[in-house]
Amino acid sequence: MRRPPSGQTLPDELTAAITRAGYYPALVCDVVESALAGGVARAHLVHQETTFDQDSVRRHVTVLVVTDRRLVIAHADDHAEPGEQLMATATTETVPLGAVRGVMVTHVVAEPESFTPGTHSRDITLTLGWGAVSRIDMVPAQCGDPDCTADHGFEGTIASDDISLRVSAAADGEDAVDRALEFARVLSASIGGGPAA
Repeated sequence: MRRPPSGQTLPDELTAAITRAGYYPALVCDVVESALAGGVARAHLVHQETTFDQDSVRRHVTVLVVTDRRLVIAHADDHAEPGEQLMATATTETVPLGAVRGVMVTHVVAEPESFTPGTHSRDITLTLGWGAVSRIDMVPAQCGDPDCTADHGFEGTIASDDISLRVSAAADGEDAVDRALEFARVLSASIGGGPAA
C-alpha cells in the first residue's frame, strides 16, 4: 500500500544536498520527508561516507535536520553480499530538542601557532548526544601517595555520543566544514528549550 503524500516537500537546499551526496537520493529524500512529518527544516547537514570492507565498497549517508522542536536523524546504508541482490536500509530517528544533551565540535587546526580567527579548521568532528548511547571510559584510580600500592578501584567518565561525524576540508571541501559548523551553531542554539535560530 502506498503512503499518501504528506503535501510537504523538502527545502530545495536539503534536496540538493541529498542529491549531491549521490546515495539513492529519491529513497533518502522520501524517508527524510516522512520523518519530518510536516515539520519545517531550520538547518540540515548531509554527510556521505564510503568504507572499504575486504571485497566490497559500502556507502553510507547521514542526514541531520533541525526543526522547531525536533532533531531528525536519517541513515541509509548498502547491504549486499557477493552474489546477492543489492539492498539498501534506511533508518530514521526523531529526538525532541529538549532531549539533546550536548553538541560537541572538535577542531583540528594545522599550524596552530599561526592561527587567525576566521580561518578554517583542517577538519572537525561533530558529536551529538541525546542519551540513546553512552560510553564509559574506565581507568585505574590513582592515589596521591607515590609509594602507595593499594588497589583504589577504578574511576571513569560517562560520555553520551550517539552520533559522531568527521568532516574534512581536504576530503569534503571547505564548504562542507562551513556547513557542518553552521549546523552545529543552529543546533547548539536550539537545545535547552529555545527555538531553532
